[in-house]
Amino acid sequence: MSSRQATHADSWYTGNTNKLNQELASWLQTVDAYEDNIKPPVPDTKAIIAPHAGYSYSGRAAAWAYKSIDTRGIKTVFVLGPSHHVYIDGCALTRCTEYETPLGVLPIDTDTTNDLKGTGHFSEMTLQTDEDEHSIEMHLPYVRKIFEGLNIKIVPILVGALDYNKEVFFGSILAPYLAREDTLFVISSDFCHWGTRFQYTFYYPKPPPSATPAIRLSRSDPSPAFLKEHPIHASISSLDHEAMELLTLPPFTAASAHHEFAEYLARTKNTICGRHPIGVLFGALAVLEKEGKTPKLRWVRYEQSSQCMTIKDSSVSYASAFVTF
Repeated sequence: MSSRQATHADSWYTGNTNKLNQELASWLQTVDAYEDNIKPPVPDTKAIIAPHAGYSYSGRAAAWAYKSIDTRGIKTVFVLGPSHHVYIDGCALTRCTEYETPLGVLPIDTDTTNDLKGTGHFSEMTLQTDEDEHSIEMHLPYVRKIFEGLNIKIVPILVGALDYNKEVFFGSILAPYLAREDTLFVISSDFCHWGTRFQYTFYYPKPPPSATPAIRLSRSDPSPAFLKEHPIHASISSLDHEAMELLTLPPFTAASAHHEFAEYLARTKNTICGRHPIGVLFGALAVLEKEGKTPKLRWVRYEQSSQCMTIKDSSVSYASAFVTF
């Protein structure tokens, strides 16, 4: 039996069991209801999108996605996270049989991982790649907490730099698993990483939609006059909400939303690090649409790590959503 250690505990989040349990419980408790007076948990939630930054930054935002989960009948949780440290142009599975968290062990659904390996389309992570990556690990304490006292297994999938067609392809492989009543999908993604340290300074001089084209801010002109009318943090919010609106189901179908999202990314280059896991999810949803299902995606939280006012500032955005059929 091989175990993946909780390598980011005591740095990205507390490794103290009691403190972590209390922290997650307090964040979950703050989520009383969503818009339209929808009270969590939401029956038949099939997937969530939630951030993966350090808990002091994104733990509260993630709670809004996790609170939606209806745990009844769920046996297997798929966790799709982007690769930050190694380049792969496909998807990779773990070689481990369990993942450790400060709240308890999460066993791997080895039957499912073996089935996926058997397709010949998935590679395997080395233990170092597995333990270096944070995008999956940051969801594990929340998964263990939400399913407290319940016997569940997980299927971690590291998603590489896929093009649109590969997102569709891997989505088609995973669609039958998403369709099962005993599964839940967790999609790991932060939203815009803005600032010179991220080499991304996209800016809307006027709130979209507008005839005024977007620009890239630079240190050579650090304080253009229009920043007073439309602050950088407001531009970032507009940019992120463009993506969130494109991904909202309905009014869009999953197939059309996936296509529009790909075009949006090509146009804006928004640094949404989980864009490929999101694309795989929408590839799977598009398959299930053809089979008669009607997916619904609702965004329930949006936050920024800080409010950027000048070119010297930086921030990361966090958005949470849930999907039902």
